[in-house]
Amino acid sequence: MKLSAVIITYNEERNIGRCLENIRDLADEIIVVDSFSEDNTEKICRDYPVKFIKNPFEGNIKQQSFACSQAGHEYILSLDADEILSEELKQNIRRIKENGFGRDAYVMNRCTNFCGHWIKHGMWYPDKKLRLYRSEKGYWGGTEPHGLIIMKPNSSMDHIKGDILHYSYNTLEEVIIRNNKYTNIMARTMLNQGKKATWVNLAISPLWAFLSGYIFKLGFLDGTDGFFIASSVAYQTMTKYAKLLKLQNGKI
Repeated sequence: MKLSAVIITYNEERNIGRCLENIRDLADEIIVVDSFSEDNTEKICRDYPVKFIKNPFEGNIKQQSFACSQAGHEYILSLDADEILSEELKQNIRRIKENGFGRDAYVMNRCTNFCGHWIKHGMWYPDKKLRLYRSEKGYWGGTEPHGLIIMKPNSSMDHIKGDILHYSYNTLEEVIIRNNKYTNIMARTMLNQGKKATWVNLAISPLWAFLSGYIFKLGFLDGTDGFFIASSVAYQTMTKYAKLLKLQNGKI
């Protein structure tokens, strides 16, 4: 059976070439949906056998849904531009593809690179992601800013060994900037869903987020990186509730 790989982009000149090179010998078609990048993303993509489509960005879920609707094959591999497949994962997907895809969906672990180090514990690993699925059985849903693939009832599913390698953060500054961006979206999404924030959320939820990632999920085994990541997750948790509280009170 054939496989479509789908990627959405915006100003991804740093990452997209690595991603396309990684999957070019696995996917039978590669579709890149770009939200009008202002860097060399399009130029790099044109050097590869890809179907390059420009589409306005109206949220991650809508863009992912549009991109997957452009796929010409029954099975879709959905990746971000800053992700590649580990060699183990790539070969396992190839084997499953050659055998005709025995399941409707496949889950895989994602391992994130933080300032040059691969994080193997805490809230960031194994970070299971459903990224390979039969198009008629799944769709993009969930909540912004991320979203996820949701499978219809009675869909069959399996786990594939190997990691999606996520080249996410190169500097601490990137973490801070992205946290601020994401918490704005998270707070607005929660408000639209009718959720409420209290001072209890501000006090308890960040503490639990830190303890869960650093202690219970063994984030301390990643050393100082693990401590920073657990602290960052706790800060993000506190910030989204603080922003939601202000939205509730009409102050932002």
